[in-house]
Amino acid sequence: MTLPTVQRSTIDCHVYYMSGDAWKEGGIDATGALMVLTLKVVSCAINYGDGLLKEEGLRDAQKKYRLIHCPSIIEYIGYCLCCGSHFAGPVYEIKDYLEWTEAKGIWAHSNDRSLPSPYGATLRALVQAAVCMGLYLYLVPQYPLSRFSEPIYYEWGFWQRLRYQYMSGLTARWKYYFIWSISEASIIISGLGFTGWSDSSHSKPQWDRAKNVDILGGELATSAVQLPLVWNIQVSTWLRYYVYERLIQKGKKPGFLQLLATQTVSAVWHGLYPGYMIFFVQSALMIAGSRVIYRWQQAISPKNALLRKMMAFANFAYTLLVLNYSCIGFLVLSMKETVAAYRSVYFVGTIVPIVLILLGHIIKPAKPVRPKTQKSQ
Repeated sequence: MTLPTVQRSTIDCHVYYMSGDAWKEGGIDATGALMVLTLKVVSCAINYGDGLLKEEGLRDAQKKYRLIHCPSIIEYIGYCLCCGSHFAGPVYEIKDYLEWTEAKGIWAHSNDRSLPSPYGATLRALVQAAVCMGLYLYLVPQYPLSRFSEPIYYEWGFWQRLRYQYMSGLTARWKYYFIWSISEASIIISGLGFTGWSDSSHSKPQWDRAKNVDILGGELATSAVQLPLVWNIQVSTWLRYYVYERLIQKGKKPGFLQLLATQTVSAVWHGLYPGYMIFFVQSALMIAGSRVIYRWQQAISPKNALLRKMMAFANFAYTLLVLNYSCIGFLVLSMKETVAAYRSVYFVGTIVPIVLILLGHIIKPAKPVRPKTQKSQ
């Protein structure tokens, strides 16, 4: 199956099934599996292409994952259809998969240290999955998405509507936490989830390869920039390696256009609903606005600790507001419902990021002065 064929098949399935409406009701089809397969095929092809290039000039991720030899057909099919992550992810690199199947790298047998048992980490992931599903089943009857189409929602005041948007987003996220926790458990118990040992004196095994979410990190994120590091982690990493970094010209810094292009790719990958596109454009604005607040915070003297804390709290509140406002588009999907939900709170989650971005071009704080000890290093 060639790279263009997989990409076209995924888009065709998005058009044919329009799965978003079924997914909102708990349905499932082959589209999700094709989405994961697309990431695997694309990364495999790019990594093989990187293996044909000279190592000089390649980025660290390219050097780490490049394929010097073409995988066999069995290896390729095994990687693409590995059952532990076939339907819901997470996506991982073929080089790691091959080392795991061949007991090489961190999976190599050693007389000094045996491979750790996966059962404890698997149990933790399963307990987390059970808690997440329990919370979702408890909350979803109280905060149904259908409420956004009911007259009672529009009878509420601004703050109650904003609160309902937050609770709807929070409720929906527990479903994803459950799915990713189950997938994480399946990859961990296979052994593939092992990523090495911690650097502490009492080294412990780490199982981060299948980790797709940091629940507390996402719900309590102090900056929108942190969200790709704690939410759908493996897809965010894939987007960074195979889209974002490859759009940056050598010798230049990344800007808003690279961020917007990456989020647009993510939107098309998720589906062709207007809500997806609106959400990911919103997320690009959200991250850009959060960067402005962070730059202002860093420009404040460390001596003014109170003001720095106030700016940090402002970034936290901004992230909480804009994220839960934006995610409504991801959940309701249709253009009409998305715009209606945004209009009901006066487009606050769109206006605030745009204002911050514009102010960031006007109010340009001086770069923070580094201590002399750092300058001499």
